[in-house]
Amino acid sequence: MGRGGVKTFDALVDEVGDKSSVDGSANTPVVAPRSGMSRSVALRDLVGNPHNPRDSVGDLDELASIVEFQLQPVVAVTRGAFQALYPETTISARWVVIIGNRRLAAAHKFGRPELDIVIKDELAKDRATLLTAVISENVDRSGFDVIEEAKAVERLVGEYGSADAAAEHLRKSKTWVSHRRALLKLAPDLQEATRRGDLAIREARTLAQVPLAQQVARWNAARGRHGDGANAQDDAGERDSESAAKNGATTPPLRTVTRALRKFDTDPSALALALRDQLGDTGAKLLVTQLRKILK
Repeated sequence: MGRGGVKTFDALVDEVGDKSSVDGSANTPVVAPRSGMSRSVALRDLVGNPHNPRDSVGDLDELASIVEFQLQPVVAVTRGAFQALYPETTISARWVVIIGNRRLAAAHKFGRPELDIVIKDELAKDRATLLTAVISENVDRSGFDVIEEAKAVERLVGEYGSADAAAEHLRKSKTWVSHRRALLKLAPDLQEATRRGDLAIREARTLAQVPLAQQVARWNAARGRHGDGANAQDDAGERDSESAAKNGATTPPLRTVTRALRKFDTDPSALALALRDQLGDTGAKLLVTQLRKILK
C-alpha cells in the first residue's frame, strides 16, 4: 500500500483475476435474506414446492403484470429446512417457495428475472404446519378447485391425526372439512364433473353417500329427470336472457340471483355481483354488515 492509502502497482498486479478490485470479477457471495425480511433473489435460486397440493398453477395471464411490479413477496423456506421435513425430495435451489407458487410460475413465463421473497423457516416446523400454510393460502383462491381442496384437506387430516384438529388449524368448521372429504368418495367421472362445475357440491355430497358403482347412473338419472340438471336450466336461462336482451327486455333480477346461487360452489363472485345488482350498493353493504354480525 502506497502513501495516502493508494495501492501500489505491485499490489494491483497481485489482485488480477478473481481477486481483482477493479475489473469487477471478484466473487461476491449471495447473501441470504434474513428470516422475516424481504429481499430480491434470482429465479435460479428458487424452486416451487414439489409437494404443493395444487394439480396445476392454472391460467397465469392475470399475473402478467408481474413483469413490471410485484405487489407482495413470496414466502419461502431454506432448502435445509424443507429437506429436514422431506429428506426423500432432492432440492437443488437455495429456497423453496411455499406461498406464491403461481407468482413464481408467472415470473418464469413472462420473463421477470427475480422475485422478492421472505424467508419463514418457522413454517417448516413440521409437515402439518407447512401444509396448513399452503392450504390456507390456496383455499378460495382462483384455480384451486374443490377436489384439490379435498385432497389437501385429507392429507392434513392424516398429518394432524383427526378431522377436528385439521378444521381448527385451517380455521374452518368441522362441517366444511367433512364436506370436502366426502368428495373423495365420488367416482372419478363425478369428481371431474365437480371440477368443471357441472356437478354442484351439494349434489356431489349426496351422491357420495351412494355406493360407488351406482353413483354415475344415479347422477345421469337425476339429470334426465331435471332436464340435464341445474346447469341445463342455467343454460336455458341464459338463452332466454339473450333473447330478452334482443327484444329490449332485461333478465328478471331474481332469476339472475337464483342462477348465481346454483353456481355458488364454483363461482361465489357471481352471487355477490347478482346480489349487489339486486340490492344496490346500500343494500349490499347492509347485507355484508349483517353477515359479519352472524359470523362473529
